[in-house]
Amino acid sequence: MELKIFIVLFCALFTGGHSLKCFECSGIMGSCESKVTTCPGIATATCGSATIVTNTGGNEVKMQSKSCTVTEACITSSINFGVTRTVTSTQCCNSDLCNSKDAPDSSSNSLNGKQCYSCDGLSCFNILNCLGNEDYCIKATVPGGSASQTVKGCASKSICDATSQANAGYMSFSCCKGNLCNGAKSVTQNLLFLLWPLFFFILIH
Repeated sequence: MELKIFIVLFCALFTGGHSLKCFECSGIMGSCESKVTTCPGIATATCGSATIVTNTGGNEVKMQSKSCTVTEACITSSINFGVTRTVTSTQCCNSDLCNSKDAPDSSSNSLNGKQCYSCDGLSCFNILNCLGNEDYCIKATVPGGSASQTVKGCASKSICDATSQANAGYMSFSCCKGNLCNGAKSVTQNLLFLLWPLFFFILIH
């Protein structure tokens, strides 16, 4: 009898009848053409909306994205290499088609007193003033052609937490807390992807 009850509960959790329906779309500058999608029937499925703001050389691009996601991905994050900065703001909910509204833009250009080293192609000891919730320094190695490239900058805690949970990766990545701490050796972690906020709302089919 206990086995039958377990099987019924298991099936109820993973069948499409209990799956969430969410709006799905992506677009630059707020142009987000929506359609409806059905989420996988897993316990952590949720509807999500994200606003992703990328600033490169003073040029800002804002993208809106909506889709099924998981509760673990519902975070606000910022990664700043000096030459480029990406801030992802998210909003999640758990009822059908509840993600109709865009996530509010939570990017902040306010200095927070934190400083980290950054790279400009010539030197990796340029001092970068961190912004908003960027309270960690980062250092990563990016493969590029015949030689790898080092990048450094500021990041929010959520970026470092996400990379520490990656199961596999192809670039070295490290986080540290303390002004200019990314100039020396630090603990290396695996990084699944460097600019992961840009792909934050990939469907989990």
